[in-house]
Amino acid sequence: MTYQKTLLSAALAGLMALSGAALAQDMPAAEMKTDPDKANPFAFAKSDAKEKMLEEQMAAAEAAGDRVVGGEVAENGAWPWQVALMVGGQPTTPDAQFCGGSMVLDTWVLTAAHCVYMDDGEGGFFQLQPGQFDVLVGTNTIAEGQGERVQVAGVYRHPEYDTRLFDNDIALIKLAQKPSVAYQTINVPNEDFGEQIDNQGVPTIVTGWGLVNGAKRTDVMMQAEIQILSRDACNNAMMEARMGFAAPRIIEAASVLALDNQQTEEVWTELLSRAPLPLSPNMLCSGTFEGGKTSCQGDSGGPLVVPLNDGSYIQAGVVSWGLVSDGSTTCAEDALFSVYTKASKFVPWLNQTVSTN
Repeated sequence: MTYQKTLLSAALAGLMALSGAALAQDMPAAEMKTDPDKANPFAFAKSDAKEKMLEEQMAAAEAAGDRVVGGEVAENGAWPWQVALMVGGQPTTPDAQFCGGSMVLDTWVLTAAHCVYMDDGEGGFFQLQPGQFDVLVGTNTIAEGQGERVQVAGVYRHPEYDTRLFDNDIALIKLAQKPSVAYQTINVPNEDFGEQIDNQGVPTIVTGWGLVNGAKRTDVMMQAEIQILSRDACNNAMMEARMGFAAPRIIEAASVLALDNQQTEEVWTELLSRAPLPLSPNMLCSGTFEGGKTSCQGDSGGPLVVPLNDGSYIQAGVVSWGLVSDGSTTCAEDALFSVYTKASKFVPWLNQTVSTN
């Protein structure tokens, strides 16, 4: 692609003579980091250090106001398929909530693979087991006495989940019993209908208890109206951001290794040829052209729904990943989009998992 070479050529012309200190002043890391909920959303919710970190970030962001990232408080009883994944043994408070999910059958919850299979902090990964967490059903407010915490009987992540690229980021949780509180299930579209939904401009709604503006926790469910964006446009935006982040570093490395401009261009071209696109066909891109409406930390695993003509909804996506703010552990609040697992791509796996377990 022409713009890939042009970007490095311009960088070579303007930056090769600069010092290492100047080269470090590159594009903010918020433009290229793509962690979901940090490396380990369960550990984050369970950690004693979490409360202190959030208090510090809240204190630094008081002027920003207490609002979800571009959204609003959901009405009581709205989105009755939404559930919260809670650290087992902890009180029913926002601090114990680490991911979202949706009731797709009476005893089955759809969520993201990275919510149940995550970095162990020692170079490996571990999967959550029944007993380590439970599922809060039937409430828009995370508080003692609200909804019902249902025990987990089984955890099933997609066998091809890619922890590096977040591809196939989908999982199912089997509940130990049908909830006794009021709730509703939501359908996932088949692949044909899923392709119809995956078109720029289709309205969508994302819900959850993730961090609101200024890294604040919320005990009430929030909602944000966004729209499907072109996967190609989102890929181009992400690739350009990553290139902007990488180019000065390539130039600095080339200078240290005494490569000339042509050799540096060759290295750059080879790197780009090997770089995977950020969004695979298994992902949806949804957001706004003006930015500022997005899912955030804690929303992972929750539903992205599409309104239908009859007033009902269908689940198009599962909250997967988004941009991370520079120097922070939270989402980039001015991001144009977030990325969602395209649920329709996984209907055969969902059906097989349910039928065999």
